[in-house]
Amino acid sequence: MLFAIIKGRFHFFNFFIPSGAERSLNLFEQYLLAFERTRIRERCFTAFNMTIGKLALINVVYENYTVLDGFLDSLRKQTNKNYFLYNIDVSPQRKIIKLDGIAGITIPAKNKGYAHGINCGLKNALKDGYKYFCILNNDIYFEEDFVKKCIKSTSSHVSAIIGGKIYYAPGYEYHQNRYKKSDLGKIIWYAGGFVDWNHAMTPHIGVDEIDKGQFDKFKKIDFVNGSLMLYDKSVHEKIGFWNESYFLYFEDADFCVRAKRAGINLYFDPSIVIWHKISQSTGGSGSPIHQKFQNKNRLKFGLKYAPFRTKLHLLKNYLLNQYHSAPARLNETDRRSWDAESI
Repeated sequence: MLFAIIKGRFHFFNFFIPSGAERSLNLFEQYLLAFERTRIRERCFTAFNMTIGKLALINVVYENYTVLDGFLDSLRKQTNKNYFLYNIDVSPQRKIIKLDGIAGITIPAKNKGYAHGINCGLKNALKDGYKYFCILNNDIYFEEDFVKKCIKSTSSHVSAIIGGKIYYAPGYEYHQNRYKKSDLGKIIWYAGGFVDWNHAMTPHIGVDEIDKGQFDKFKKIDFVNGSLMLYDKSVHEKIGFWNESYFLYFEDADFCVRAKRAGINLYFDPSIVIWHKISQSTGGSGSPIHQKFQNKNRLKFGLKYAPFRTKLHLLKNYLLNQYHSAPARLNETDRRSWDAESI
């Protein structure tokens, strides 16, 4: 811009400049062009430095403002401040979210589903130059070294998707009368996951178990739950954004299957820990909205990826459920699978 303005002014006076001075003027223009290019490079380098090594935290808010305090307080206590929070608020009636002491922004968006909200956050983070991404729920809380461990794990495992250890937040366990008071806060909700292709489900390893150190091994897995998912820019470059056609549930399963097919490894890192207040945006596990989208998107996921026999089984059950106008009662095994998909 500076070069263009000055050059324009010199061209205006070209008629008055002696021919012997034209060579000097051309040389001066070259210096101006080089100076302008240097300024552009410096601005780009400054923007890059602001995001290098930092973690873009992306979460979707849908009317669950009452659970945000624990999440935001956890961020304020982080020892590593190299993060930026992208709050994507898809609530129809929005409230002000106070981010005092937190590097971040709240971005309003239309409610086109969880994956759409995640994609809005990813697009903004990519535009801002971030390389590391953490997709996470906001009905969670964590300790002060969470960001530090996330950055360490993501930067150490290039082109991979990483999930952490997720406990039920005390009081949110499915079997609340099963445990001693001293066990609360150590009840596993997720310690890795896999895909059950016979039923098109993504069960969680260790769900409902008391953690006694049996899930402390870093290992390769087949499914990372969308309530806590880490990956770098190279993963996005290989498989792109999240599939928005699911609206709610199974979008994380779809993302993981696409990643596996693209040769991307998925890992469980037990050093990264959160406590989860299960399904607070959808009325809890087993709620009507929860079962509605679980049924619909399980069918969608299965018809897209599952073996032919499973597809027939899913289609039959879905049509029967629709005919009876209510989901079939779940047995305990199915309940654990349904609950494992809750976000």
